Amino acid sequence: MQHLEISLKRQEAKRCEIFIGCGVREDLGTLIRNGLDCHPRRIGIISNKRVFGLYGPEILTALKGYNYEVFPWLMPEGERYKSFDVLERAVGFLGETSFERNDVVVALGGGVVGDLAGFAAAIYLRGIPLVQVPTTLLAQIDSSVGGKTAVNLPFGKNLVGAFHQPRVVVVDSQTLVTLPSRELVSGFCEMVKQSLISSRKLFARTTGFLMKANGRRDLLLAPEFEELIALHCSFKGSIVRNDEYESAKRADRRSRRVLNFGHTTAHALETITKYRRFRHGEAVGHGMLVAGEISKNLGLLNSAELESLREAVALCGPLPSAADLDVNEILNALQRDKKSVGGEINWVLLEKIGLPRIVEGKQIDRKLLRLSLREGLREARKTERYTH
Repeated sequence: MQHLEISLKRQEAKRCEIFIGCGVREDLGTLIRNGLDCHPRRIGIISNKRVFGLYGPEILTALKGYNYEVFPWLMPEGERYKSFDVLERAVGFLGETSFERNDVVVALGGGVVGDLAGFAAAIYLRGIPLVQVPTTLLAQIDSSVGGKTAVNLPFGKNLVGAFHQPRVVVVDSQTLVTLPSRELVSGFCEMVKQSLISSRKLFARTTGFLMKANGRRDLLLAPEFEELIALHCSFKGSIVRNDEYESAKRADRRSRRVLNFGHTTAHALETITKYRRFRHGEAVGHGMLVAGEISKNLGLLNSAELESLREAVALCGPLPSAADLDVNEILNALQRDKKSVGGEINWVLLEKIGLPRIVEGKQIDRKLLRLSLREGLREARKTERYTH
């Protein structure tokens, strides 16, 4: 089992322990007991019907023998349910079951469950402990680590949220075997994203695994993949440690903002399709191709590096089509990006693999942006398989 610990720079008492292993969910009761500095009486498991049907009984068994009162609450499945309405119901569940400050919310599921459960834990009684048990690859390497929680608004993704660090993250690689193929593609895209902004070494390790895997689910249980997940979590943790709250004043390569590579276009695509066409990582796949085109068109990224980016995205698997989407509608959605500062979008681009660069929107004229969107979305057609 891999064990990582993230201590935040200015608050050494605030730490997040990450446990990674095949079957590690069976030790959840012990990991909660040892990982918290409080003694909870109640544990609220926030999940959805499909995930709880797969893993709920095992989780309940893992919590037996610790004198916890355990209360499951199931939310609807899908990004469009990451909303104020569902959040209100989740917080109501915590209140109705008389949760107290030392009680714990366990988020069992993918990024949608983790974001909503985390936000509920952040605002109920001004914050109660959170444990993340991510069951998708994207959540395991990205959204469960770092403390970002949020819900969506009709005109934009993740526009309302809070930073609320989990105390414990339990990453069980066994849960990946049951994932639909598109969820794996989504997670692989996030892996490629992190490797592109991290280092050439992590990029080579990630793409090497993707070439070897090529549909082989047995490799998801291999020690090699467990180590790769740990490397990605470690990278994400190193960024969060240095910039927990994503300071708008920072523009260096260790700024938390670099984690948004590919996300500016991705969020626009998700918004205009009402979260029904793309998994989040699939949209990020498109977004990386667009960001690569912008980087090339600005003279930052050479052709060989751009081709490596394209090949890496293609290794992730087929992406849903974006070819029919109106470029003007995408441009309008971009203007409402939550990362805008002073009315300008801040783009995360690449100078080379492992070297991200934050560029102010005013340096990218509308003609260049329009061209890059068309080229990037056209490039993604090579991976397309799905109809809508």
